[in-house]
Amino acid sequence: MRKTKPKKRQILPDPVFGDVKVTRFVNHLMYDGKKSISFTIFYSALETVKAKLPNEEKSPLEIWKAALDNITPQVEVKSRRVGGATFQVPTEIRPDRKESVSMKNMILYARKRGGKTMADKLAAEIVDAFNNQGGAFKRKEDMHRMAEANRAFAHFRF
Repeated sequence: MRKTKPKKRQILPDPVFGDVKVTRFVNHLMYDGKKSISFTIFYSALETVKAKLPNEEKSPLEIWKAALDNITPQVEVKSRRVGGATFQVPTEIRPDRKESVSMKNMILYARKRGGKTMADKLAAEIVDAFNNQGGAFKRKEDMHRMAEANRAFAHFRF
């Protein structure tokens, strides 16, 4: 390649928990550069999670991280053209992309949910993902099922 790879921007940790993963999630959640609103939504969603799961010994942040782990896919299918035919080739996902895909799926399915505020929707999606259910978890299962069905084309890997 002629051009060099662009440098990765350093993401600062969030003000409450001091965690870079939270900031990354809030960046995905953000619309039109309204970061403070996104932080407010995220923190109030964690408060709602705390209220919904009072007998859980984990903190809301740990519940959120466990929920993200539950919806993180390991493999995905990519289209690969071989001699006129297009095959869905299963490939493993890079760790940074895994995290990004899981965060985007959680936010996407939270937005699709019924509920009053985005914080309520996000809290409901976090609780569902923590309990291995909900839209984002189903999406992960579908991705794995697609990869399993197309395992025969794994030798076409890039």
